[in-house]
Amino acid sequence: MAKSKLVEANKKIENAVVDGYKKIEDGVVSGYKKIEDGVVGGFEKISDKFVDSFLTREGESVEEAKERLKKERNNI
Repeated sequence: MAKSKLVEANKKIENAVVDGYKKIEDGVVSGYKKIEDGVVGGFEKISDKFVDSFLTREGESVEEAKERLKKERNNI
């Protein structure tokens, strides 16, 4: 009888600890992903602006300029 109550109590503690850990893990991972998305998005905006300002040719879009630069880099 006593073992059964002890096993049940341990199981409740185990479940509470696992649930708490999962909530913390989910919060940390989602926070990291938000920060990562912000940083990558910011970098892309800066990169596009730089390419648009300094590396595009007449009538060329930013995407076309990036593709051209990529091909030129691979040919070197």
